[in-house]
Amino acid sequence: MAGWERYKRQITFEGIGEEGQRKLSEARVCIIGVGALGTIIANSLCRAGVGFLRVIDRDHVEETNLQRQILFTERDVAECLPKAVAAANHLSSANSSITIESVVDDVNASNIERFIGDVDLVMDGSDNFETRFLINEACDKHKIQWIYGGVVASGGATMNVLMEDDTPCFRCFMPEMPEAGAYPTCNTVGVINPITGIVASYQAAEAMKILTGADGVSRHYLALDVWENISSYIEVEKNPDCPVCVRGEYALLDSPVASYAASLCGQDSWQIIPEGRRSADFDALADRLARLGEVKVTKFLMRFDGDGVSFRLFPDGRAMIDGAEDESAARRIYAEYIGA
Repeated sequence: MAGWERYKRQITFEGIGEEGQRKLSEARVCIIGVGALGTIIANSLCRAGVGFLRVIDRDHVEETNLQRQILFTERDVAECLPKAVAAANHLSSANSSITIESVVDDVNASNIERFIGDVDLVMDGSDNFETRFLINEACDKHKIQWIYGGVVASGGATMNVLMEDDTPCFRCFMPEMPEAGAYPTCNTVGVINPITGIVASYQAAEAMKILTGADGVSRHYLALDVWENISSYIEVEKNPDCPVCVRGEYALLDSPVASYAASLCGQDSWQIIPEGRRSADFDALADRLARLGEVKVTKFLMRFDGDGVSFRLFPDGRAMIDGAEDESAARRIYAEYIGA
């Protein structure tokens, strides 16, 4: 109990107690996406004393994030800090007794197994269904429990994926990945911060129950809307022919990873990942681009704004192209300004 004075009120709660707090202190959690949901999840689990947190995000902090992403400040925006780095800084200042690992990267089939292979639980703070389908496959393969969460406008949902023989996985709930444009996004209909706080808090509470071995872990899909005053628990049946949790087929996880582009939810941006990843020479590129516009370089990224073109380039060659009308335009900007 030495050093646990900060958790006194939590330990007093009979659902956790000293044994539950010990389990939390020994637990390892990976949070994929440190945005509206991920910052609240990370903040809750950090302050609850979860012993190890790995926070992963591909983007940096922008002013529009501050409305709902509670770990970030205007100073983070001014310093162009990656979200994972800024989150780790603030979390460490809240609880220096736990281990926090920040990862600035895009989660994809080439790295997700490395990111989740040594943790007890995966938390979904992502903003797209492809990442969630990939999380579902990787967690099923390694039998790691994970908690889905999603929000848009004033509504949201969460579901525990418990990896037990009789429980459904995410593909049982959503058999096919939605086509582009089939669902509204934060970019098209917006999002308000009360719903992100509520859904992420449900996720964090379920995580604490799972990690402490408590009774009452939810086995339903929870959907709610704070503007329309709606909430419902939906029972999800296990699909006896599910391609993932029954047949063990991992189409996304087993697919080769090459150069690809992805539209970013809530942003008028495209992410471009070059094939084979290559180191970006910030200094050389900054010299070349300085005559074309404004260039800002930090150890984490390079930002360029000029002549109707804006992008952020990361050390591994990954880039966020802002304002591109489609994938073709984003790839053209990457090739012309950064290199083919």
